[in-house]
Amino acid sequence: MIAVPLLALIMPVEVAAPVAVLISVTVAIVVLAQDWRHVHVRSAGWLVLSTLAGTPLGLLLLTRMDSAIVKACLGAIIMAFSTYSLLKRHRAALKDDRSAWVFGFAAGVLGGAYGMNGPPLVMYGTLRRWTPQHFRATLQGYFLPASLMALAGYALAGLWKPLVTRYYLMALPMVIVAIFLGRLANGRMDGQTFLRLVHVGLVVVGGLLVLQAAV
Repeated sequence: MIAVPLLALIMPVEVAAPVAVLISVTVAIVVLAQDWRHVHVRSAGWLVLSTLAGTPLGLLLLTRMDSAIVKACLGAIIMAFSTYSLLKRHRAALKDDRSAWVFGFAAGVLGGAYGMNGPPLVMYGTLRRWTPQHFRATLQGYFLPASLMALAGYALAGLWKPLVTRYYLMALPMVIVAIFLGRLANGRMDGQTFLRLVHVGLVVVGGLLVLQAAV
């Protein structure tokens, strides 16, 4: 969610997206090895299946459409949703998984195009009112198969290049450290604080995307 906008400031999106997806696979494997019991399997399953449908469209956007337009629209939507969630005392909520396909499809499009599956999934998790522990585990339960599918797509599109692997290996030591720091913070955080931090992070991400589109 945050990695691609930051990486895109210093490298092409075509490189940043595969690097972020490789990192996502690593994080998912480590987290699920520890917290698989907290995964909402049904939710993760619906999200993955709908992502599979959206990923080809995302790859098409990556290779055919002006990235500035997509970034600006995505950033504006993310900022609007999270600002509303921060200001609204009684937040909207989803009681079941019937709408999961909408968020999963959007995640597939964004993942295929920019390696940014995260924002629609964070929106879905907050609307489902998951606890921090279920939030973390379920999203990683989604990210492992979804990221593997995205990597296959990048490979077929010729975007998984030696430079991508080199950047991934350079980042790997800090990724491992960050995983365990995140686990420590996740276990000590109450639900409301967690959601506020998530939405503040999304506002920042949305702002970065709009800024990138304008540059």
